[in-house]
Amino acid sequence: QVQLVESGGGSVQAGGSLRLSCAASGYISSNYCMGWFRQAPGKERGRVATIYTGGGSTYYADSVKGRFTISQDNAKKTLYLQMNNLKAEDTAMYYCAADPGRCPMLAAFYTYWGQGTQVTVSS
Repeated sequence: QVQLVESGGGSVQAGGSLRLSCAASGYISSNYCMGWFRQAPGKERGRVATIYTGGGSTYYADSVKGRFTISQDNAKKTLYLQMNNLKAEDTAMYYCAADPGRCPMLAAFYTYWGQGTQVTVSS
């Protein structure tokens, strides 16, 4: 069983930055997918960024490329999402997710989820 706890959300003006953290507990093997999803009101939960612990390969949604960076601290079992140059359209609930697989695209295929942290960007 894996537990995920997010932190770091908040309110920021457009152009600002936030760093989200996801503390993981439980057994996470060296071949896990860890990632961030987001869901705005009335929209589906979509993949923002993922990282495969087996080799470090990353994925970013087109809308966040060049602005967001996903990283992990294996010793601390913590996942991060550095978000720079935030835009109003980044406003959403952000969720940390994990799955013992190779980073599926859809949220439905992820096994473990955090409770979410709200990010609000004002223009």
